[in-house]
Amino acid sequence: MEWSELYNRFHQPAKENFSEYVNDDLWHELNSYLKETYHTLPQIGYSGCSMQKGWNVKYRKSGRSLCTLYPMQGYFITLVVIGEREMNEAELLMPLCSEYTQKLFRQTVSGYGGKWMMIEVIKPDVLNDVKKMIELRFRREKSLWYM
Repeated sequence: MEWSELYNRFHQPAKENFSEYVNDDLWHELNSYLKETYHTLPQIGYSGCSMQKGWNVKYRKSGRSLCTLYPMQGYFITLVVIGEREMNEAELLMPLCSEYTQKLFRQTVSGYGGKWMMIEVIKPDVLNDVKKMIELRFRREKSLWYM
């Protein structure tokens, strides 16, 4: 039975079910990174009208979205929103990112306050790109924290 049939809108998967379905070390690495770096816990939610319908895992910090993770069989998709405030820094970051991420950034149309990037995380270099983009959203807050 397919994931979407097992876990429809009315049947929520447990955290372990996400890990089992994705079955990828990169999933575990990003979840651990988000919990440890941003001291936040995942929130399981269902999106019915999103760019990727179904159950997902959201991470938020100080009322702002860090990212949303969408489980896929053998990999996952991460939604990272690059807001207008971060756009200049993101453009400077892109030459340091993987070719996949650079191409996706160029192809993603800006709208609703920024670029809503749906990133297929299938390689460690793409995972590192995701971490860098999330960091852009909270760089200012981090620097204020250490002052």
